[in-house]
Amino acid sequence: MATDIHSSSGQGHGDGHGQGQHRLGKGPSKGGGPGGGPGGALSDAKPVLRKVLLENGALSGLVVLTVVLAAMSPDFLSTQNLLNVGVQAAVTAILAFGVTFVVVAGGIDLSVGSVAALSAIMLGYTSTKEGLPVWLSVLLAVGTGVACGLVSGGLIAYGKLPPFIATLAMLSVGRGLSLVLSEGTPIALPASVATVGETLGGWFPLPLVVLVVMGGITSLVLARTYSGRSMYAIGGNEEAARLSGIRVRRQKLVIYGLSGAFAAVAGIVLASRLASAQPQAATGYELDAIAAVVIGGASLAGGVGKASGTLIGALILAVLRNGLNLLEVSIFWQQVVIGAVIALAVLLDTLRRRA
Repeated sequence: MATDIHSSSGQGHGDGHGQGQHRLGKGPSKGGGPGGGPGGALSDAKPVLRKVLLENGALSGLVVLTVVLAAMSPDFLSTQNLLNVGVQAAVTAILAFGVTFVVVAGGIDLSVGSVAALSAIMLGYTSTKEGLPVWLSVLLAVGTGVACGLVSGGLIAYGKLPPFIATLAMLSVGRGLSLVLSEGTPIALPASVATVGETLGGWFPLPLVVLVVMGGITSLVLARTYSGRSMYAIGGNEEAARLSGIRVRRQKLVIYGLSGAFAAVAGIVLASRLASAQPQAATGYELDAIAAVVIGGASLAGGVGKASGTLIGALILAVLRNGLNLLEVSIFWQQVVIGAVIALAVLLDTLRRRA
């Protein structure tokens, strides 16, 4: 008890925390060990434990959710169902990887769902109606996504529009152009594109392969490139980043261009699963993508986020939806539960930043 009292008093000095512990460590401890004995060790371990729990809360939540659903539904852990969960998570995760770049940099992108649909429509329109080679149509589809991202980035970086307004405008423009090009009807895709939504070796879904590749690219960009480091710097303190020599406006173009490219890939994967490009596809997916990023541990204030966390966030949403379907929960109540999860994730994000 005496050791705990001494440790607590050392911690209570605010800025003198380290000095208080240093003074206590000089003399013999009543707990019998260096650094304040068992009580001091426990006191030192608490911040470490808290940090681990905060940083890995999403993974812990995924594990708990999986265990609970496995106990409630015997079909949940079947191989086929787990692969279905992965496929369901693929499009959301790919979208969310692109949104991760934006959120890390302190922005927001509400247009990714519409950009995904527009890119898929461009692929179907150019390959089916115009007869262009598939490889060229795919490049045009990805280029469409990049162009939409660059327009949003330009409005934000040079037009000084808030990210919310700029990307909300692109959401409307992208959806409108999808309806114009398709005349409001689905466009069939070439068989070579539709195979992306099928399986590899007759059992492993190809969308999961695309998911792994895009996740690897996201992790590489964030951890190993100048643009990735710039995203964290801009999200942490934009003015400080500018004063340190980072060309903030140029980097914002890169960031939103990447988000658009990832949205295009997600749109192609979604269209391949449906075997057609549909102008109303991916409606509302931007909210799932943002939710996945936040649930995965990224901060809406910027400066924090990683690819693995985003993947876990997308898996949590997919596992939750799949489990609720297996339990035959009404679709209306599913929306309530998912909304509560998103709200809880934002609350935990706020508490984490305060801690």
